[in-house]
Amino acid sequence: MFSNLGGSGAILAVLLGLVALVVVVGLFVAGVYNRLVALRNRYKNAFSQVDVQLKRRYDLIPNLVETVRGYMSHERGTLEAVVEARNQAAGALKAAAANPGDASSVASLASAEGALNGALGRLFAVAEAYPDLKANQNMLALQEELSSTESKVASARQTYNDAVTQYNTRRELFPDVLFAGMLGFTEARLFELDSEKERQAPRVSFS
Repeated sequence: MFSNLGGSGAILAVLLGLVALVVVVGLFVAGVYNRLVALRNRYKNAFSQVDVQLKRRYDLIPNLVETVRGYMSHERGTLEAVVEARNQAAGALKAAAANPGDASSVASLASAEGALNGALGRLFAVAEAYPDLKANQNMLALQEELSSTESKVASARQTYNDAVTQYNTRRELFPDVLFAGMLGFTEARLFELDSEKERQAPRVSFS
């Protein structure tokens, strides 16, 4: 009889130990989950500022094109390229904003931004040959707004990339790396343009 009690006590102790272990592991995994959620929310919030500044930039471009059109009637192809690049970038931004950090969406946005920078750069290069356009007050105001917006875009992108780097680093560290994939925390992509030339904002000032 006593031996049976002893055996039952041992089994109960083992069960209690297992329950305690499960609780400890559960609390640990919850901590990993909460940490990664906080870091993921941080880079998503950072992307919202990228979204705001890029939308501001895209809103300025139609005004720029309309201002330039009256002086550069023979540069239809250049203007159409800017409009098309702007529309492509706006569409890519919408997709990326729906899922910040998604590799394909952010890559598409980076590619579209590079194309838009190139189109704007060509437009301003051509505009150098039109003295009346360079002196146009609306054009001067748009240049100033675009320059300011470009600086804000660069700052917002850097903040986003810093947040993504923190998140990616955390999910790769032990022991978080053991659970990150199982909990649905995939690697986020940095918002980087493909080349040094594309990283540079187009020159929007005539001198």
